[in-house]
Amino acid sequence: MNIYIQCEVFFREFDSKLLLAILAASKGHQVIISDIESIEKGIKKGFLKPGIFHTKSLTPSKKKILRHKTLVEAGCKISSMDEEGGLVTKGYDEFAKRRYSSDTLETASMVFAWGKEDYETLNKIFPKYSSKIFMTGSPRVDLWKPMFSDLFSVPSKFSEKPYILIASNLGLVNGNFFFHENILKLKESGYHKRDPNLIKVLFGRASEQIKIIYSFIEAIQLLAKNNKGYDIILRPHPSENIESWKIFLKNIANVYVIREGPINAWVKDSFAVIHNGCTTAYEATVSKKTLISYVPFPLKYGNDLPNQLGHIVNDKHSLLNLVNDIFSNTKNNNENNLDTSKNNNISEKIYFDNNELSAKKILKVWEQNDDGDLSNANIWLKFQFVLKIMKLYGIINKMLFNIKKNKDNKFPKLNRNEVLEKFEKFKSILKVSKNIKCKILSDRTILIKL
Repeated sequence: MNIYIQCEVFFREFDSKLLLAILAASKGHQVIISDIESIEKGIKKGFLKPGIFHTKSLTPSKKKILRHKTLVEAGCKISSMDEEGGLVTKGYDEFAKRRYSSDTLETASMVFAWGKEDYETLNKIFPKYSSKIFMTGSPRVDLWKPMFSDLFSVPSKFSEKPYILIASNLGLVNGNFFFHENILKLKESGYHKRDPNLIKVLFGRASEQIKIIYSFIEAIQLLAKNNKGYDIILRPHPSENIESWKIFLKNIANVYVIREGPINAWVKDSFAVIHNGCTTAYEATVSKKTLISYVPFPLKYGNDLPNQLGHIVNDKHSLLNLVNDIFSNTKNNNENNLDTSKNNNISEKIYFDNNELSAKKILKVWEQNDDGDLSNANIWLKFQFVLKIMKLYGIINKMLFNIKKNKDNKFPKLNRNEVLEKFEKFKSILKVSKNIKCKILSDRTILIKL
């Protein structure tokens, strides 16, 4: 069976989709992981034959609805797991109304849920399509399991000094687009029509995020000046402008702004994680990593759910004392002495099966939807030629028209050695004995097959 997996935000999604691809390839399927443009072009030209197209959302924009109808007409079946997940706010109704519609669910064959809440909400709002909705859990959550702990490591060039990780999620006002550009994109995608209150909420959230940024700057300055021998790593969200944070935190000793590699490695090797409204709070909680929710003022529009996890701290001096105490206890192997944090039940949001990977559950559903018409041979040489032409056009556009796409921020060019090294690690962890191969077809496209 042909499987085409869209990857939009590399550092958020690639590892989990590589896990999916390797498991599928070990069952004899041919899997592409790529950006949407490459997959779409290959299918349109007929060099990629009908298969399952796995997308990152079913947001009902006109462009996406047209794209999915075109793919279905070409013989493909569409599956989706929303990568945003609706994890950071209580309830799922508003998120579902923004990110799904009858039109997109009509064209989809399979919709995978992160947990009980989104599964039940989607069934409630769209009962007509309940047979298409499956509670599998997310492959991204699979990677939080201990079996994958050796998969991730921080860059070797980084200092061996202990560090605390600060996970930032403030892309609305510190993103790669101006605030008004974000509003325009949402309007063009019809979000404001599906949720008339959304624009007001975003303005409120933007005002709070500005204050959060400054509160974090003050807290980081205090931690850097008064810590007990550790570094501070600030990890911007993929949607954030990393250069802004480097300016905000310039010339503060032992503070580093880093987005290199997946966040899993940085969480694993830190002695604690600080956040405000970030989904990393869930990973830290599941991974039993010491978590601090820094909430310096009451939030009306913020991501309140993750802020109920871990140690909840409301001012920078209490934060300093707590972090230094955690660090001292960690050095003395007395972490349990500080176990007063709140780890509320997150099972409503996240389905976590200790006995089976979510990626395997998804693969089973894919195979159940194979009607025998999704396994025709692809024309790989011609597809690779199309990829080379696309790359050439991209270079020409940059040279002649100074066109700079946001793609490099979301999906940087693949590093061949890093991809192949991770591929072999996955095979070893999963105990895949079959001789599956990973081939880099372009800067943003890989093929995995027997």
